[in-house]
Amino acid sequence: MKVKVCCISSVEEAEMAIEAGADYLGLVGPMPSGPGVISLEEIATIAEHVRGKVETVLLTSEQHVSDIASMHMVACTSCVQIVDKLLKGSYQDLRYAIGGAQIIQVLHVLDESCIKEALDLAQQVDIVLLDSGNPNAETKTLGGTGRTHNWEISAEIVKQLDIPVFLAGGLRKENIEKARTQVNPYGLDVCSGLRTEGKLDEMKLKEFLSKVRA
Repeated sequence: MKVKVCCISSVEEAEMAIEAGADYLGLVGPMPSGPGVISLEEIATIAEHVRGKVETVLLTSEQHVSDIASMHMVACTSCVQIVDKLLKGSYQDLRYAIGGAQIIQVLHVLDESCIKEALDLAQQVDIVLLDSGNPNAETKTLGGTGRTHNWEISAEIVKQLDIPVFLAGGLRKENIEKARTQVNPYGLDVCSGLRTEGKLDEMKLKEFLSKVRA
């Protein structure tokens, strides 16, 4: 099972995550809400430092292909994660614009209608990531909530999709085994569960990765 350690904010945190065994590093670009936001220039520095060691993921809340592509041009990560719905342009347009970078689309699991949405996305993106935000709220929540969602829906999505699916939202060492047995995703995405007072906690990180690899 792959692990994406999200909200990486520095080269030091990146090295800590890699040493612990992370497969992906989540780097949060400028967006209106959520934890771990850093500048595109900082993301580019981290991505260059770890290139070849691990997959790097630019998180963006932009909804237009041209804006996402412009961010990626600066960040130069190996993946782009869209945390809101794409409104202008197509995934095919985006794929052309970002070259060989993989496209990860976040799907916030609100109800069973997400199953059909996930099936549609599977034809257009490389990875679907199931999270616990609410893009329909008056103030959008697009990740880093620390809350779980309905894993029965997530499990059904994993069963029906033929592309990798990451599970996010409220993950910590205490519920890894439940996530594995109930949902069985390709990977786990974790941010708040590995942090203490906003900083990546080496002990929590090692315990989490150790439990995943057990």
